[in-house]
Amino acid sequence: MSVTKHKDQRVGVFIDAQNLYHSAKNLYDDARVNFSNILEDAVAGRKLIRAMAYVISTKSGEEQAFFEALGKIGIETRSKELQEFWGGAKKGDWDVGLAVDAITLAPKLDAIIIASGDGDFEPLVKYLQINMGIQVEVVAFGKSASSKLRDAADDFFDLSGDPSAYLLGFKEKRRSVPRGGGRSGREGNEPRPRRAVSL
Repeated sequence: MSVTKHKDQRVGVFIDAQNLYHSAKNLYDDARVNFSNILEDAVAGRKLIRAMAYVISTKSGEEQAFFEALGKIGIETRSKELQEFWGGAKKGDWDVGLAVDAITLAPKLDAIIIASGDGDFEPLVKYLQINMGIQVEVVAFGKSASSKLRDAADDFFDLSGDPSAYLLGFKEKRRSVPRGGGRSGREGNEPRPRRAVSL
């Protein structure tokens, strides 16, 4: 499916940091996500209105440097404490918060980018498209992204198409393929400066 991406489009980016972190960890042997490059390529030269990352904080506070690094590249953080239950179970979930923010900001945007492969966001994608007339794009690692979410989106940007561009610590032989690997993405395989904003 072809979508319109032009420089005057107002874009909001909503990043499910835990989803991208766990996808990278499971697929690429603990490589860390490069949020700077993901944000740059997802926005694709359009007008970025807001970028928000939904993160989980722990009692140790070791993730604070990561939150500050996100802020320096223009990504706001929405933080929630990790819930710990009796018996050792832990839970950190931002699905509802991300959905509410996306719906709230939709009237001020032309396109919404959801950086997550979580299939729970499929109803949000459809709601934004049908009820609010918003172009919804999904950015995720295709190898672990929900097929329903991919199909519902107006555009899917597959980070697995060139993991070396979107992961720090990923080692692979250089291939001459377009970056992104999805229905759209940044073309070419020219080297780019690395920015160390990762989780």
